[in-house]
Amino acid sequence: MKKLAADLLMVILGSLIYALALTLLAIPSDLAEGGVPGAAILLHYAFDWSPGLITFILTASLMVIGFRSLPRKSIALSILTAPLISFFMYISEGRADALGDPLTAAIFAGFFIGIGSGLIYRTGSSMGGTSLIAQMCKKSLGWDLVRTIFVLDTLVVLSGLFVIGPLHTMYTIIALFIGKKATDLVVDGLDPRKAVSVISDEASNIADAIVSQMNTSVTVFKGRGGYLKQDKDMTYIIINKYQLMKLKNIIAAIDDKAFVVVHDVREVQGGSFSRIR
Repeated sequence: MKKLAADLLMVILGSLIYALALTLLAIPSDLAEGGVPGAAILLHYAFDWSPGLITFILTASLMVIGFRSLPRKSIALSILTAPLISFFMYISEGRADALGDPLTAAIFAGFFIGIGSGLIYRTGSSMGGTSLIAQMCKKSLGWDLVRTIFVLDTLVVLSGLFVIGPLHTMYTIIALFIGKKATDLVVDGLDPRKAVSVISDEASNIADAIVSQMNTSVTVFKGRGGYLKQDKDMTYIIINKYQLMKLKNIIAAIDDKAFVVVHDVREVQGGSFSRIR
C-alpha cells in the first residue's frame, strides 16, 4: 500500500514538473517537444489551440483506437499520466512570458522535462502517446518498438521546421538531448555502479585482497579460454565508480598481467546493495 501511494505521488509530481516545463519554459519561447505533447504544441502555434486540451484529445483517441489491440497494462499505465499531464498543461498555459533567451529556455525546459519524465518512468508508468502508436505498429506490422518511437518523435520535431523555423527547431533538439540525460539521471540514480571482470591465474588471491581491503564481496567463476583451451578463474565485482582506481591498484599489485574488463551498470539490487523492488 505504501509503495502504491509513493508511486502515485511520484506520477503526480512528475506529470506536474513535465507539464510546467512545457507551459512555463518551452511554449513561451516557441520551443517544441517530441511525441503527442510536441504535436499539440505545434498545433497550438499554428492554430492557437489549447495544447493541454489537444494533448488530452490525441492521447485519448490513441487509447480508444488501441484498446482492443494493445495489452491492458499498456492502456492502464497511460490512463493516469496522460490526463494528469493534459490537466496541468491546461491550467498553466498562457501564464508565463518568454525568458528572452531561447537557448536558456531550451536548457532548463529540457532539464525539467527530463526530471518529470524520469519520475514517471521510475514507477513503471507510461506517458502514452507515441509509445502506444509504436506498440500498435509492432503488433500489426512487426516494426521494432524503440526505432518506431524514435522515428515518430523525430518526425514530430522535424515538422517544427515548418511552424517554428529551423533555429527554434534546433533549440528544441538541444532541449530533447538534455531531457534524455536528465531522465537517465533520475531513472538510474546518482550512484552509478561499475561491474569489473578480472581473469587471472591469481584470481583467489585477488578476491581475498578485495574482500579484506575494500570490504566488499566478490564472485569467482570457473571459465575456459576459447583460444588456448585452458581453465581460468574469473573474479566478478560490483563497486561504485569512485572505488575503481583503488580496485585497479589492488589487481595490479597482485597480477599486473590480469585481463580486466570494466562495464557500466545501470542498476544494482539485492545482496549488499538496495533491496529488490
